[in-house]
Amino acid sequence: MKPLLNVYLSLGSNMGNRFENLQNAVNLLFEELGSIVKISSIYETPAMGFDGDPFLNCAVWMQIDLKPIQILKSILEIEKKLGRKRNTSKSYTARPIDIDIVFIDNLIIATDKLTVPHPEMTKRNFVLQPLADLNLHLEHPILNKTIVEILEDTTDTSELQKQSKWLSNPMREFNISQYNYIAIEGNIGAGKTSLASKIANDFNAKLILERFKDNPFLPKFYEDAARYAFPLEMSFLADRYQQLVDDITQFDLFKESVIADYDVNKSLIFASITLPEEEYALYKKLFQVMHKDVPKPDMYIYLYQNTERLLANIKKRGRKYEQSIAAEYLQKLNAGYLEFIKNQHSENIKIIDISEMDFLKNRADYLKILSEIVS
Repeated sequence: MKPLLNVYLSLGSNMGNRFENLQNAVNLLFEELGSIVKISSIYETPAMGFDGDPFLNCAVWMQIDLKPIQILKSILEIEKKLGRKRNTSKSYTARPIDIDIVFIDNLIIATDKLTVPHPEMTKRNFVLQPLADLNLHLEHPILNKTIVEILEDTTDTSELQKQSKWLSNPMREFNISQYNYIAIEGNIGAGKTSLASKIANDFNAKLILERFKDNPFLPKFYEDAARYAFPLEMSFLADRYQQLVDDITQFDLFKESVIADYDVNKSLIFASITLPEEEYALYKKLFQVMHKDVPKPDMYIYLYQNTERLLANIKKRGRKYEQSIAAEYLQKLNAGYLEFIKNQHSENIKIIDISEMDFLKNRADYLKILSEIVS
């Protein structure tokens, strides 16, 4: 996954239904750019630099996995969708929406198209006060001053009138916290770790990732499956049990949910394919003894990916020991998962076909998956 950037935006509107313009802008920012961490209060302020109706202004703190120039391009498109027509002169005019990039983490950017931090921010109360609402400790990377310190030093004497009405964060439509424990499952290369990580970050959930990298038998298994299948499955059984006992049974006051990129029954599904009948019977007995009291997910998501895409993903991520995985093995695993799901008596199991999706590159695909999870 790409690293997330903390992006602070200043929004303003002084034409038409100003509040609605701001809300529409926030909705589009979420749909097209990334998650919204926080939205400031709204302030009414006089037009600055020209005679015009007063503005409604606010600030938005986002986390975005795009490059700065891509962020700027998307913002200009959003302004255009909302009726903004930028003039070629440098004079200020009335506008239905104005979205300015103020900070992108602690980056310092100076190009013809983009300057960050915003060069005029220190002279604008309508930018500084909403930013202070978002993060009192936010620091200017050039001035080495916090927003509060800059606000105290600004020469702008214009008055801000705080509004009683708040903008709605569109992320609230995806009520992930209704589930205490979500397990995201899928075949090898389906993207379950990427999706679990993305959701956990966006919704402040505790993330549990399978510790396959620490398993010394995994590379050996792909070289000699018959010899190493049993020690591999036993080691995974023990590690998954220990991890779930340690992580799920300990309540985290600062996290709303738990999201894992595997479910304990994965052990049985894989073992039923890799082990001979007698070894599997023994394995199943051990599994049932160990996992009878382990908490079960209250939402189980299976990401279905066709075999061709799975093989392409495996090749792309480049783990050397996985490159010999055969299509037949992946098909058996998929059949094993579907057989397991068929035999469950729970409404909280969902199969999501992502064969034609790319939720890392296409945000619309990601939001579609979220909608299916919470629907």
